[in-house]
Amino acid sequence: MPSPYRAIFGRPGTASFSAAGLLGRMPLSMLGIGVVTMVSQLTGRYGLAGALSATLALSAAVIGPQISRLVDRHGQRRVMRPATLVSLTAVAGLLLSAQQRWADWTLFVFAACVGCVPSVGSMIRARWAELYEGSPRELHTAYSWESIVDEVCFIVGPILSIGLSTAWFPEAGPLLAGGFLAAGVFWLTAQRGTEPVPHPREQHAKGSAMRSRGLQVLVVTFVATGAIFGAIDVVTVAFAEEEGHKAAASLVLAVYALGSCVAGAVFGLMHLKGHASRRWLVGVCAMAVSMVPLQLVDSLPLLGAALFVAGLSIAPTMVTTMALVEEHVPRTQLTEGMTWTSTGLAVGVALGSSAAGWVVDAAGAARGYLVPVAAGVLAALVAFAGYRRLRPRPATAVSVPAAAGGVPPLGGPVAERPSERSGV
Repeated sequence: MPSPYRAIFGRPGTASFSAAGLLGRMPLSMLGIGVVTMVSQLTGRYGLAGALSATLALSAAVIGPQISRLVDRHGQRRVMRPATLVSLTAVAGLLLSAQQRWADWTLFVFAACVGCVPSVGSMIRARWAELYEGSPRELHTAYSWESIVDEVCFIVGPILSIGLSTAWFPEAGPLLAGGFLAAGVFWLTAQRGTEPVPHPREQHAKGSAMRSRGLQVLVVTFVATGAIFGAIDVVTVAFAEEEGHKAAASLVLAVYALGSCVAGAVFGLMHLKGHASRRWLVGVCAMAVSMVPLQLVDSLPLLGAALFVAGLSIAPTMVTTMALVEEHVPRTQLTEGMTWTSTGLAVGVALGSSAAGWVVDAAGAARGYLVPVAAGVLAALVAFAGYRRLRPRPATAVSVPAAAGGVPPLGGPVAERPSERSGV
């Protein structure tokens, strides 16, 4: 392991909570595609399968930030365990109702309740932020590491979920996802030594973390970014089917995630200068530009190469986003703020999937890649429009009493750094 990554794991408990986070995040990439595979195999109704997948995403988008707000106030263990039990019960109900062919409305009720699942990735990043507060270099490496873990989940998860549901029994993929969730969350919450300390009630900012103007920009941009991801998933499957190799779609999408994984690993080794807002803007624009070559591909190997290149901009942009969330959201609402970015992605994935499916049905898979291009342009426009909210504010000099003899303290005036994170 390169030395910067080895260094961040020097603190006791870091390897253990990161490993628990890997298990707990596997359902993020397994559950939706597993439900689609399960329902399509049991009923042959792809419309129902897609609607249930969208319900899962939207319920997590609505409920997830509320769970994270409770975590900030009461601690991870007290909130995550009961929330996970509710989510696991809903997953069991969903599998049972699908297997027993119960009425469709029962499927949607259980799917909506699955949204109680905690945002495990946000919980892990909050632990890193607690450990390395005031150490931006280490925190940058830690966020890069978690981005790598995210991509590993998206490389391995769909292959596991689809493979088990097709080779074993239809419910196997979602069932394994529930097992990963239970193991990851209960292992994580058993580790009390690295759990962020909840803040007293009087320290909590009033209202939601979304009151932060900087966070608003990040979330809206991530809605468009999520539309890129959702559209690429749907169109790539359709493209592979038109090429006569539908099963290869999972491998091509794994290459997309691999590009992001490689970029995240390299990004974590870099010692960066300048404010994160500039890197974030460059990253969003790079994601938009990387969608253009998809219009020119005419074979699966070329598509895989284009998606690998497109994936190179994902992890660095995600890492930078987490740094900006930490800067623009009060410490007492950090977990909630990080979860709101995931919410934006989830909403965007649902919208992008729907739009891409409509275009593919109407004009074919090749035309479907116009959807991620349009989403990328929208993300770049929002990023440019909101960039001023993310830039650092000019420092204001605060006078300090002179030292003995009338000589100012070493370094002269002390610069006060206004920050939404500190609540001023």
